[in-house]
Amino acid sequence: MVALRRLGAMVLTLVISSFVIFAGMYAAPGDPVAFLIGNPENMTPERIAAVRAEYHLDQPFLHQYWIWATDLLHGDFGSSFIYQQPVTDLLGSRLPVTLSLVAYSGVLFIVIGVLLGVVSALRKGTAIDSFITGITTFATSIPNFVVAVVLISVFAVKLRWFSVSGPGEGFFGRIHHLTLPAIALALGAIAVVSRVTRQTMVEQQSLDHVEAARSYGLQSRKTVLRHVLRNSLGPIVTMCGLILAGMLAGTVVVEGVFGLNGIGSLLVEAINTHDFPVVQAILLYMVIAYMAVTVLVDLIYPLLDARVLARSVS
Repeated sequence: MVALRRLGAMVLTLVISSFVIFAGMYAAPGDPVAFLIGNPENMTPERIAAVRAEYHLDQPFLHQYWIWATDLLHGDFGSSFIYQQPVTDLLGSRLPVTLSLVAYSGVLFIVIGVLLGVVSALRKGTAIDSFITGITTFATSIPNFVVAVVLISVFAVKLRWFSVSGPGEGFFGRIHHLTLPAIALALGAIAVVSRVTRQTMVEQQSLDHVEAARSYGLQSRKTVLRHVLRNSLGPIVTMCGLILAGMLAGTVVVEGVFGLNGIGSLLVEAINTHDFPVVQAILLYMVIAYMAVTVLVDLIYPLLDARVLARSVS
């Protein structure tokens, strides 16, 4: 029953999101016919009427939305006005770069962020705790594009350790080319995950069952692993999932600075050129990606916390 309600909510969210996205593009300034025809000398009444009929632009708004939504259900996102090729092909060529970048950033901010948070919580009140808290607070105040520019200046231009642009070829080539963009994208997330991990673990350490485990002589390492870190994973996983979902829709700046041909740079190009089918498809992809990650987190959460699983079953 819970699964059916969740599925129904997802479908309703998708329908509402698709309508809002289509309505936003419909209301956007600029006539797509001018971009489709291109040369102003070809703007004859006959040519304008033919283009409007071909792309259903002469139909009422709701009829246009119905045609677009029906095509989506059949996997047809339409054709790009600018590239004159199916939008699915465009997304297919750009999506691997964005997914690689987000996955690399995800590994960085989860591993480093959780590690810093654990160390900070276990060393609460010490100089190490103050140092980690200080650098993570500083990291959250730096915008992505500033981090990206600094990384390029130091590691790409002066030291020449990394390439400035391009996604790279092959697995190791891609890792090498995406290292600086991934760091720029992950730095703020590392700080957030570290602080959430620290706060959650500090709260768990003060609970009665943890004190009881210590009083029974359980080793400190086992107490942390079994009773502190394990019970802290719920909020940590939730925060990591939300950040990851945001990254799937928020690589525009980093891709632009590093010259990566991903979804973010394609979205900017599409908006600047009024390529409405591409913009609609990317926005819908962002909605679906966000929903997929949040659903995945909801599925993982009960596995980490038996109390949530019991409530879900009941």
